[in-house]
Amino acid sequence: MNKPSNTGNQQIWLPMLIISILFFLFGFVTWLNGSLIPFLRIVCELNEFQALLVTFAFYIAYVVMALPMSALLDRIGYKNGMVAGLAIMIAGALAFIPAALSAQFGLFLIALFVLGTGLTILQTASNPYLVLLGPPQSAAMRICVMGLLNKGAGFIVPIIFTAIILTGMDSYTPDALAGLSDAEREVALDKLAHRLVDPYLWMAGMLLLLTLMVKFAPLPEPGEELRGGEGHKVRRREVLAHPQLVLGVIALFFYVGVEVIAGDTIGLFGQQLGVSHFGALTSYTMAFMMLGYVLGVVTIPRLLTQAQGLQLSAVAGVALSVAVVTSDPASPTVSLLLLGWLGVPAVPDPVFYVALLGLANALVWPTVWPLALQGLGRHTATGSALLIMGIAGGALLPLAYGYLAHHEFGSQNAYLLLIPCYGFILYYAFKGHSLRSWK
Repeated sequence: MNKPSNTGNQQIWLPMLIISILFFLFGFVTWLNGSLIPFLRIVCELNEFQALLVTFAFYIAYVVMALPMSALLDRIGYKNGMVAGLAIMIAGALAFIPAALSAQFGLFLIALFVLGTGLTILQTASNPYLVLLGPPQSAAMRICVMGLLNKGAGFIVPIIFTAIILTGMDSYTPDALAGLSDAEREVALDKLAHRLVDPYLWMAGMLLLLTLMVKFAPLPEPGEELRGGEGHKVRRREVLAHPQLVLGVIALFFYVGVEVIAGDTIGLFGQQLGVSHFGALTSYTMAFMMLGYVLGVVTIPRLLTQAQGLQLSAVAGVALSVAVVTSDPASPTVSLLLLGWLGVPAVPDPVFYVALLGLANALVWPTVWPLALQGLGRHTATGSALLIMGIAGGALLPLAYGYLAHHEFGSQNAYLLLIPCYGFILYYAFKGHSLRSWK
């Protein structure tokens, strides 16, 4: 397959199926962190800032490894790169076993970094491939379809994690642990940490099956659009001359940061406000993201352009961020009004507004990618690697939130950090994506 965008439907279905499974995997592994953070906070006795090192270790891999993984794809090809990424993820999943057996936070961070490294190569390969797999004006719609799978996994994972790992947590509340001797507390926490062994063994097994499937599937290699073309040497610095890409990287940096804050801090925030099912709160955020993706599939490009979808998302992000900070933590009115009729457990209004950020965030990633890659040609692979590096926002901004929450403002007011982030996304949506020159 030399030109994915012109390939017939019969040739497209297999790569789409493979990428669909990979996007579900991205969501499964990524959004497990939202439930893992409050769990490790108990097991390793961490404060809020330390607990958010989980997101730092996972997402910083995208910064460190994106360009090396792009070079690896150029050398071994996209299919073999996907196989290599999955193999690295198997190693990361298995690394959780000694981490759980020893209950050492440092080992957990190493395992998370290895998992993030494997996901880096998979993301670098799959996103531009998906953009070029059909007409450019419908690229956001295709990414929305994949986003449904990604966030569908993010919706399922916290529920499974809560059912398997967080049962019987009454014995591990701060008051319960405070009543134990040092030796008894250590035994109790070790026993809790050991609950992670079986789930990560299962994860490693599923990753192995997926690796074999990708290895032996007749997945075509992309052609000139992704690999630079025959006889064309790609000078990586040339890509920086495209402002729509560079500003897109910054927009993704802020977007991934706010997405991770909305998905991974909601459990900690709810735990502090006395929500009993705090381990499942990430599912609230993921459910609203799934709703946003459905809206994207329906409206783009039929009713909205990709730029208009991004503009609406940014405006909603600013408005909801203000609502998080200003709403009453003692009131569950909004969740009762919107979801009470479904029997969904009520949560405080600020927590629910954090969940609603999932709706605002849903269309940012699908729209920024095609807007940023537009017109890059043979620089597409390098541009993709730079966009992947924007995922660093998921490493740094949650840490900034954790610092503000622990040392400065408190958890609710720390969400003020989101407003300037959405402000830049708003700029990119209205102007930055259309720039073609720095002059």
